Amino acid sequence: MDDTFDQFEDEEPLETSTVNGRKRLFSKELRCMMYGFGDDQNPYTESVDLLEDLVIEYITEITHKAMEIGRTGRVQVEDIVFLVRKDRRKYARVKDLLTMNEELKKARKAFDEVKYVTS
Repeated sequence: MDDTFDQFEDEEPLETSTVNGRKRLFSKELRCMMYGFGDDQNPYTESVDLLEDLVIEYITEITHKAMEIGRTGRVQVEDIVFLVRKDRRKYARVKDLLTMNEELKKARKAFDEVKYVTS
């Protein structure tokens, strides 16, 4: 049997591996997501790399578009919301994440206030 499938257990964190001189940032997360969506527990490195290339390309494209429509040279949340407004699933997810972010901010603030009062 080939040892390529067992290589992931002994390696350093996957996000530090490089391919073509470029640091792989999302390898670990993408592997987990791929497994969660039905792929093998240890997907092929080539598959993960391809998926990461697509993710990086998408993020770069959206960022460039957001920089063009908003304030010059700046990316704001509203610009991203504007860009995904026609895609129902992405728009709903962005709204959910923004709502969750606000709830977390409020919870942290309330926690900090309680912490200061009891000190």
